[in-house]
Amino acid sequence: MRTKVVISVINDLVTDQRVKSTVSTFSELNYDVTLVGRKLSDSLPLYTIPNVQFKRFTFLINKGFLFYTCYQIRLFFYLLFKKTDMLYANDLDTLLPNFLIAKIKRLPLIYDSHEYFLGVPELEHNPIAKRVWHTIEKVIFPQLKFVITVNESIATLYQTEYDKKLTVVRNIPMKEAPAEFNIHAWKQNMGIPLSSKLFILQGSGININRGAEEAIAAMQWVDAVLLIVGGGDVFNQLPELIEKFKLKGKVFLIPKMPREQLLALTANCYAGLTLDKDSNINYRYSLPNKLFDYIYAHIPVIASNLPEVASIVNSHQLGIIITHYEISAIADAMNVLLQNQALYLKLKHNSSAASSVFDWQKEKLHLVEVIHSASSFNSN
Repeated sequence: MRTKVVISVINDLVTDQRVKSTVSTFSELNYDVTLVGRKLSDSLPLYTIPNVQFKRFTFLINKGFLFYTCYQIRLFFYLLFKKTDMLYANDLDTLLPNFLIAKIKRLPLIYDSHEYFLGVPELEHNPIAKRVWHTIEKVIFPQLKFVITVNESIATLYQTEYDKKLTVVRNIPMKEAPAEFNIHAWKQNMGIPLSSKLFILQGSGININRGAEEAIAAMQWVDAVLLIVGGGDVFNQLPELIEKFKLKGKVFLIPKMPREQLLALTANCYAGLTLDKDSNINYRYSLPNKLFDYIYAHIPVIASNLPEVASIVNSHQLGIIITHYEISAIADAMNVLLQNQALYLKLKHNSSAASSVFDWQKEKLHLVEVIHSASSFNSN
């Protein structure tokens, strides 16, 4: 009999590469996995992994206090009646139901904090919601035995606050084969000149203060094409900026696409952008998936000066770090890569070399150690 684990997340499962890597690791360890999340109107089809089944809830409301309350209740009762040997909660917004069920059923619980949750911009101007989440965290976090997070900076924040050592498992995605992709035919279909260089800003969370607006404005002074691929809070507002700056034909908004297609498109781009602002503590210490996607695509990076991101870009000489968020600085960095071919080729070579350094097969060993520890706890 295989050990059963239920992994909970509040998103739609498909675009979260960290969760997919986690699920794959459990599958490789011969666990029976149930991945629980929700289904949205624009959700992509689910992927297939051996020994993995999916459960997606649907709600009439998908944001705000009522949604979060409904999700906590529904997840609690699902877990209450679901037979499992282990629980795995992703982020604070799934922790409470998992913690309660772990106590009721005496099950081991692994908590994976993808970010410094109380520092997310959505809570910055909502003190009541922030107080509620902080109360939940303060009560539960000290009682957790198995906690992981995405980088040393966030681990240090939690260790300082709760005097608890966390295991770091970085957001290094699995290496996957890209889809068959004809870049010339794709450009023709999009109406992009074949000679145009493509810059890409990708992400399922293209939200406020993540640089999309500034990247669009910068294209006024760059002789290239910008692709913004994914979704998020500001995604539907971006067409107004394209119209405002008269950039139709230079900036393209592309909805979320299957990962193998995104990998193929990224590999045919000239450089990748990751422009999160240091506007809150969560963004300051972020280490976004897209940085590693750009490395796997062997393309240079233009990045904002956040400590975890800058550390990787600078130590491996992968691209250009922008030290301030003015539109002109983004345009200047893009033009440097377009005009200085010697520098561009050097950075592209370094990115290719770094792709063998940042390997999920090595990174997942930290996760495997936690899983084995939790499993041993279960047998006591």
